[in-house]
Amino acid sequence: MAGEPPLDAETVTALGIALGDDLLRHGLASNPLLIGMDTRESGPLIAAQLAAGLGQRGVAVEFAGVVTTPGVAYLTRTGKFAAGVMISASHNPFADNGIKVFARTGYKLPDAEEHEIEEEIFRILPDVKVSGAPPALKPTFNVRPYLDFLLSTIGAPLAGCGVVIDCGNGAASALAPQLFREAGAEVRAICNEPNGRNINLNCGALHVEQLRKTVLETGAAAGIAFDGDADRAMMISPTGRLVDGDAMMLIAARRLQADGDLAGNVVISTVMSNLGLEKALGRLGIKMIRTPVGDKYVLEEMLRRDAKLGGEQSGHVIFRDYATTGDGMLTALQILATCARENATLDGLAADLTVYPQLLVNIRVRERKALDQLPRVQDEIRACESALDGSGRVLVRFSGTEPLARVMVEGPNLSQVEAWAERIASAIRSELG
Repeated sequence: MAGEPPLDAETVTALGIALGDDLLRHGLASNPLLIGMDTRESGPLIAAQLAAGLGQRGVAVEFAGVVTTPGVAYLTRTGKFAAGVMISASHNPFADNGIKVFARTGYKLPDAEEHEIEEEIFRILPDVKVSGAPPALKPTFNVRPYLDFLLSTIGAPLAGCGVVIDCGNGAASALAPQLFREAGAEVRAICNEPNGRNINLNCGALHVEQLRKTVLETGAAAGIAFDGDADRAMMISPTGRLVDGDAMMLIAARRLQADGDLAGNVVISTVMSNLGLEKALGRLGIKMIRTPVGDKYVLEEMLRRDAKLGGEQSGHVIFRDYATTGDGMLTALQILATCARENATLDGLAADLTVYPQLLVNIRVRERKALDQLPRVQDEIRACESALDGSGRVLVRFSGTEPLARVMVEGPNLSQVEAWAERIASAIRSELG
């Protein structure tokens, strides 16, 4: 939570100092560092504290004000910046916040470099003293080049395309309506009046009910919902269908393949992507590679295989020809441009994606043990896999941040999925609950 460790004044200032030291070690401290933030009320103070720490090491700061996370990544790699920092807690409530650091390449810092900075923070933290709030930063950097870049990624304008945009009261609140209007769309914006506390509040990518209602009422061609920092997007079709990351990857993969731009005929996604996506891609001769949950793992595999497209069901989609991270505004532009080019609706483009019933059950556990050491759980998993007989999937894993075991079962029949998920969950409760 903002204001509490590790986002208290001393730790944020220490991060600025440690980041300045890291830039000095790499000979980059003569270039400024770019800072952006979303609309949380804690963002301006965190930005000022970070800048104060950097200033102690002689590192200058350019402040972009409210901008998206992918915007910071793009501006960092195309500008003369030593690094970039985004202050955001993405889809979390307003009271939370976080700090994401991008290397000058626009990619997140390598793990080893992050670890060095963390160790430096702990080393200097006891000596960091903060008295009062540092001066608030004033925007000194115009993000216009980022919007121009996004517009350059589509060929023809989205002439006459009616779009409802749910900005989530977040970083896209001003940028997204402007971008899509300049792209030629007829825009109706909702949830675009941030007050510092309403970011993601019953709106945005995780809460599309209001967006769906507005799309159906207005007869719009599409609805777009962003999360707090707009690195992800979800879409709504004219009939109210949710077009999630899986559906958008299918639409994008088909277009890239038709253009001869889908290197290796491969798409990278995670273990959570629906089996329906894998089968739909397979019918096109496209192989889907699964990674652990997390856009970090998707990007690592994309780089390893030189893949052009990857993403997550949650709406993080990475077009590697254009970006180094998921970008909700870029994704929505690409999908709408495909609709325009093919004179098709979102419903039509997503029609061949059959979504298999998928159930995720969380079980609180008192301890973690290797799953292969839990005989009853293993028996139930094997029985489930046998019953599904290749027509579904079962995935059991532990949460990385909470004392939870997660059971995901997917198959063609909902009642069968529910029954097997509960059987496996019951076995976990008896062994670890």
